[in-house]
Amino acid sequence: MMQYFLVIALCLAAAFAHPGYRDFFPNGYSVPNPCGTGVWEAVGHYDPQHHTIIKNRFGRAFAAAGHAWTRDLCMADSDEDGKTNGAELGDPTCVWVKGGVPTGVASGHPGICEPVGSCLDGFECGCHGNQCVGK
Repeated sequence: MMQYFLVIALCLAAAFAHPGYRDFFPNGYSVPNPCGTGVWEAVGHYDPQHHTIIKNRFGRAFAAAGHAWTRDLCMADSDEDGKTNGAELGDPTCVWVKGGVPTGVASGHPGICEPVGSCLDGFECGCHGNQCVGK
């Protein structure tokens, strides 16, 4: 019985740990929703509100970088929309450090090509209300 509770506790800890990743890159709490208004809370995922198993391109690159804001991750264009991750997240010169204040504001989403549908990533908005779905 104790093992059952331990497994549940570990699963819950893992499920709730993802929102904290927004502290690990600039403007993590203010990434605009390219499918509507407001912010995209689950920045590394295709669903704006939920941390799903399937990550968008920025989510995969962030994980590959050890969940750290590195110069390489900053200079990359994860969603291939012509803007670096740093430019989209308000750190165009890649000088931000965890806990610091970004030099700019988030102007785009680093894991979803903008305008949505302009890249060959098969991503669409509005499939379920204002939710976006990655294909």
